[in-house]
Amino acid sequence: MNEILTEPLISLGYVGSTLDRIAEQRGNTALIMKAMAHADARIHALAGDVILLKKRGEKLDALLSPAEARSLGDPIESVLIGLKGEAAHTGISVSPETAERAKAGGEFAAIDLRSVAVQGLANEHLPSLATAKALLMWHAQHGFCAKCGAKTKIEQAGWRRDCGNCGATHFPRTDPCVIMLAIDNDRCLLGRSPRFLPNMWSCLAGFVEPGESFEEAVRRETFEESGLKIGRVSYFASQPWPFPMSVMIGFHAEAKTTELNIDWKELEGARWFARDEVKLMLAGKHPDGLFVPPPIAIAHHIIRAFAEKGSRVLD
Repeated sequence: MNEILTEPLISLGYVGSTLDRIAEQRGNTALIMKAMAHADARIHALAGDVILLKKRGEKLDALLSPAEARSLGDPIESVLIGLKGEAAHTGISVSPETAERAKAGGEFAAIDLRSVAVQGLANEHLPSLATAKALLMWHAQHGFCAKCGAKTKIEQAGWRRDCGNCGATHFPRTDPCVIMLAIDNDRCLLGRSPRFLPNMWSCLAGFVEPGESFEEAVRRETFEESGLKIGRVSYFASQPWPFPMSVMIGFHAEAKTTELNIDWKELEGARWFARDEVKLMLAGKHPDGLFVPPPIAIAHHIIRAFAEKGSRVLD
């Protein structure tokens, strides 16, 4: 498997952060304040899924200086993403109205995170943007204690919320989601969600349920959506997926049965694809214009690995 992972996953989005998360020092207020005051401190500004990018000539920059961030007004929330050297990189949330005003002023572009990734506008910053997006959305949705209902406050530079009423502490959540490619010898199963672009086919996927292993989730989700029974399950790789705050855990799965019983509430379609047909889809040469997700998505690499190695990816 390793020879497959080295080259194809270079283009995988939202991974490979170069920032130091300083997990053990997030409560060191003096250190963080000094890092935020550093001349090289930088800020990501987000309004939900929308990123504000500063126009610098012909280029768009996802990192704002503190002065540029202040020009947007007071943020709703602010979180530490990590340090680059001694300088802090933080994420701030602003309102949609603020984002629209900034865009209308002509100095900023406002582009959703998925488009930013697909268009390659901020590749080196995608990991920190994903972190900022997930953290800020978590704060927006968890302002009150799940134990007693009292209002909570941010601690640990945005990586925890504390309840002053009952003493409970709350930490950011990440939702695990399995994404898998069922394989039957020299063919694989691809499906279509109603949300997909026309002609795009991809792996099946679903959230892991409480009390369930990843392998069990692969077998359950595949059976629920396609009617297939799964044997061997082989781990491939994982990817943070900030829509809204998930981690995709990728697998190849051995199909023990081949007759499909599609869940039409979940899928718009599902069918077997021969390996040669998959290669055409990856190359953008399919006669019917069918294609797979772009390289920023782990599904692309799961499918590509099968196209290159066939059922050997299960070994």
